Amino acid sequence: MLRRIELEVLATVDRGDTISELATRLDHSESYLSRAVGDIVEKGLVYTERDGRRKRVVPSDARAVELYRDLVRQHSHIEFPELLTGKALEVLYYLDQPRTVSEIADRSDNYRNTVNRVLKRFRDRGLVGTADGRYDFNADFDRLHKFARELAHHLHRQRLEAVAPKGTILWEDYDEFLAQTETEIDAEAFHETGLARFTAFDLQFLLTGHRYYVYSEDLDAVSSAELCCHMLLIDDGSRHRSYCLLLLSHVDIDEADLREQAAKYGLEDEIDALLRYLETHGEVDDDRLPEWDEFQELAADYEVPLPP
Repeated sequence: MLRRIELEVLATVDRGDTISELATRLDHSESYLSRAVGDIVEKGLVYTERDGRRKRVVPSDARAVELYRDLVRQHSHIEFPELLTGKALEVLYYLDQPRTVSEIADRSDNYRNTVNRVLKRFRDRGLVGTADGRYDFNADFDRLHKFARELAHHLHRQRLEAVAPKGTILWEDYDEFLAQTETEIDAEAFHETGLARFTAFDLQFLLTGHRYYVYSEDLDAVSSAELCCHMLLIDDGSRHRSYCLLLLSHVDIDEADLREQAAKYGLEDEIDALLRYLETHGEVDDDRLPEWDEFQELAADYEVPLPP
């Protein structure tokens, strides 16, 4: 997410420092510092001002920058730029409560050995501890988790605003987010979802004025299981639940995959209710789900066969 040199600049820069002054302070060449500053300018974490022929660097007012610089000032004996490289910020992102190595590995999709190595670095410096096999922060170092979260959110906002200035983030994870926009997005790693995506599964619904996209560098296209979860994140009312029921009835979705996606999005109860509804022909006590005879009529309208 951030390279060591970028973390060094954020930790060191005072308002109005020149590239030359930063290069001297950090013992790097001016050309190397200039490239690093350019990278974090693109990320919206610092900006530059012209002062004659010199370029001065100014920290931005992003919450992530404020949190990080406060940590550096209050714990100046800790080499945060060294600690927070590699997978560290990703691991810290998921340490929002006491968790085991396996839980963090599952949530972050990393190997357990990778998570172990990261947490050992923090444990050796007294920043985290363990109890009953679960890691948690010591003292006020939970701000490291807040920094990781704020930084991820800030970078997601930067990516979205670059292609849809009026977009809204509806859900986010360390390296993915779901967004609502007023305009079409045609950009790498943005994949259309929501009602417009149903056409890929031979279901056609009237579209609203909004469009929906999931940002993910690892995704090729939104699967039916992911689409069902996205619909509930967009709106978990009766209308969207009915659309999900039609999709589940119309497409052969692997239940294990669906439940895995539900866990990722925190929708285990909602997905379980939809599956039980179809299995029991509507015998689920939930006023956000249609009566079975109403759903039968809806399915007939869209020529979707229901399970016997």
